[in-house]
Amino acid sequence: MTNQFTFLMLPPQSETTRTWAKRLADGVPGMKLIIAEDPDTAVAAIETADACFGTLPPELLARAKRLRWLQAPQAAPPAGYYYPELIAHSVTITNFREIYNDHISAHILAYVLAFARGLHVYIPQQLRREWKKPGEDQGVIPLPGSTALIVGVGGIGAETARLLAAFGIRVLATDARRTDVPEGVAEMHKPEALDSLLPQADFVILTVPHTPATEGFFNRDRFARMRKSAIFINIGRGMTTRLDDLVSALKSGTIAGAALDVYEQEPLPAEHPLWGLSNVILTPHMAGYGPHLNERRFQIIQENCRAFADGKPLRNVVDKKNWF
Repeated sequence: MTNQFTFLMLPPQSETTRTWAKRLADGVPGMKLIIAEDPDTAVAAIETADACFGTLPPELLARAKRLRWLQAPQAAPPAGYYYPELIAHSVTITNFREIYNDHISAHILAYVLAFARGLHVYIPQQLRREWKKPGEDQGVIPLPGSTALIVGVGGIGAETARLLAAFGIRVLATDARRTDVPEGVAEMHKPEALDSLLPQADFVILTVPHTPATEGFFNRDRFARMRKSAIFINIGRGMTTRLDDLVSALKSGTIAGAALDVYEQEPLPAEHPLWGLSNVILTPHMAGYGPHLNERRFQIIQENCRAFADGKPLRNVVDKKNWF
């Protein structure tokens, strides 16, 4: 049986969210849709809203009387999205995880292949018009027989493991929630095993979200446990890694290189020392870019609206205390 409910699209709106709203209104029976173009409209509507999409500030949450479901606007919203009152509230929160699996895993593989074949050296040489070859046994990381450690094996980590294994890489993994072993993973461990696994890895790959447990957890001590020949890759969230400690590890030779798509401060300031290091590849937080993302977001909202109306389980429910 389909239940009647009110779904509030919180401000700000965009051409994309307005298009989503029209499609939802046409495709979800029993739903009353309210598009709040400004905060005043949101204040007036929140009291009767059963569900909403967007960022819900504390002052709006305090007025909510019927709210049971909140669809977050990102897979991992910025710090502060999950504030204490929201965590304590009975509302169920869902997010957009799983929509970036193919794009981000391809980005990670590009990092791995670039370092394995020395592209971080040859592309700058190309720009300088230099013809400079290493010895035949230098400047290459042989992928068959090497080891990658994936820290956080959700959808992105699992797809990355599958791709890495196809190149003959042995994949170790840690995850706080997962109990099954995804295709391509040779060993699955709990997060507590991280420090013992770090010395085994040629590539250490972070795909974890920013949570209370992961904030700043890659620091000087963790870099010191890695191999001197190891490459560090972070495409999860910038707040998981202390950049000052990473710079020190790169300059001192504690680790061999790093590839980053996310940073403690974004945009990364032009004067930051990472820009000047030759053993680093930097991309501007775009690893998830690729076709079909907005359609994938819409499909999750629509699927959850229909499930909410029918009293069925929602997709991508968040553990609010851990923000993910």
